[in-house]
Amino acid sequence: MTSALSAFWATYGHTVTVWSTRIALSVLALAVCKGATLVVRWLLGRAARRRLDPTLVPVLRTVTSIGIWALGGVAVLDICGVNANGLVALIGAAGLTVGLALRETLSNIAAGIMLLLLRPFRAGDVVDCGPRSGTVETVGLFTTILRAADGLYVSIPNGTIWSSDVVNYTRNGRRRLAVSVGIAYGDSIDQGLEVLRAVAAEEPRLLPDPEPSVAVTALGDSAVTLTLRGWTSVEDYWPTTFDLNRRVKLAIEAAGLTIPFPQRDVHLIR
Repeated sequence: MTSALSAFWATYGHTVTVWSTRIALSVLALAVCKGATLVVRWLLGRAARRRLDPTLVPVLRTVTSIGIWALGGVAVLDICGVNANGLVALIGAAGLTVGLALRETLSNIAAGIMLLLLRPFRAGDVVDCGPRSGTVETVGLFTTILRAADGLYVSIPNGTIWSSDVVNYTRNGRRRLAVSVGIAYGDSIDQGLEVLRAVAAEEPRLLPDPEPSVAVTALGDSAVTLTLRGWTSVEDYWPTTFDLNRRVKLAIEAAGLTIPFPQRDVHLIR
């Protein structure tokens, strides 16, 4: 047995030593890649809490992870003595073939890069993106994730967003609201406008600049439409709109004005 082991070692000892070393170095290289990936992800998370835009974090994590593992793969091939030049050429040819087959996917990647560069929205913004709307959660290389107003998970291909109009309700920090009410044709328009002015003056969430305005906006079939317009912060837009709708109705009725129902006069000709 001893002579057999000695003969085996004499024949294959050098090969075993070389490959054991290569395997150990390859495992070490992969461990370094894993550690570097974790460190980069931690640094990006820390930067997002301080200065970095949270929208960029998922994409940067993905790109840096792919880059680190690609370098690790090349290092492992070099350690194992594989000629990387031929492999790179083979991967390039395969990449061209896959790229032609996955044109839509590559267009989504290009659109995602343009969205990150031009920044039409950021994480936390409320947007309309084509047929869908919601709060932006993440912008990835392939898709953008929204959280709809009813809590639904919405995933939209970046190419769809890039080819659509994007309406950002959050970016400017404030929005104009409009509350309309109809009064009867026999009621005083001036009195109705004064009621709306009084309601606006009592609402602290309406911004003073530009100041709220009231106007006659329509002469309908059954009512004269009065409209109160004012500016408020994005956060207060919906609560203020809901409260003003309620308060305008109560104030109009308290002033003795009438909010008419749709009606039609019919004349019979005999």
